[in-house]
Amino acid sequence: MTFPHAHAANGEQPDKALDAAEVQDVEERRAGSSKIVHEVVRLQGEEELRRPALALTLSGIAAGLAIALSLLCELFLRSHLPDTEWAPLVYFLGYPIGYLIVVMGRLQLFTESTVTAVLPVATSPSVYNFGRLVRLWACVLLGNLVGVTLVSALMAGEIIITHEQRMVALDILGKLELQHWTRTLTLGIPAGFIMAAIAWVLPNARGSEFWVIFTLTYVIALGGFAHVVTGSSQASFLWLSGTIGLGEAWIEFTLPALAGNVIGGTGLFAVLAHGQMRSDLGADEP
Repeated sequence: MTFPHAHAANGEQPDKALDAAEVQDVEERRAGSSKIVHEVVRLQGEEELRRPALALTLSGIAAGLAIALSLLCELFLRSHLPDTEWAPLVYFLGYPIGYLIVVMGRLQLFTESTVTAVLPVATSPSVYNFGRLVRLWACVLLGNLVGVTLVSALMAGEIIITHEQRMVALDILGKLELQHWTRTLTLGIPAGFIMAAIAWVLPNARGSEFWVIFTLTYVIALGGFAHVVTGSSQASFLWLSGTIGLGEAWIEFTLPALAGNVIGGTGLFAVLAHGQMRSDLGADEP
């Protein structure tokens, strides 16, 4: 008597016609299965959850400072371009710069932790693990917002940019009218999903990390999606320049973008990725 599972197991073996070297090559290429990617990301999350609060906060501040370079690079590119319909396609190329520094430098960015730090909690749910997740999110988000606000203050005070560049920045951001908070929340969901996807894809990037990060974050800029950290650098600059109020910046952008990023990164991507892995493990059981 044969069992269906036995056929599945036999079908997953390399063809016997392959030599030893070819079989090894096949096994190496199979190493990027969803279960292995899940485990790599989960272990990264475990490492993050174990880090001291001070280390998380300082890393978050460094990430916030780096992310603010996205706004600066967009500004520098925009100052050399005419006011045409195609100009955003060029100056949005500056948007991924901060993300490249943060992700490849392994700094703590809030939207990445919506998948990496969540997987250990989803795998072993407990009050203790949930408390560790909340602690990490609080430290990282606080650090990120402090970092971007510091750079925005230097920009608004014309310390790291000229008066002319500040006027260009106000012109660019002035065209990005603050929308109703429900619209910001909606636009925050795809941004959170894309950032979680970056953390999921990188273990299999195999030398293409630069292009994965660059391409996916460029999509965030092109789509006008709301990223809580990058967008907060823009909102804080407008606030410190006297264009909008602090309450308006928080209520209409920061808080709804935060909620949207969490929904997209944790509610959609992390849950779906974890659910996929659990289904695969269930299918592997005889």
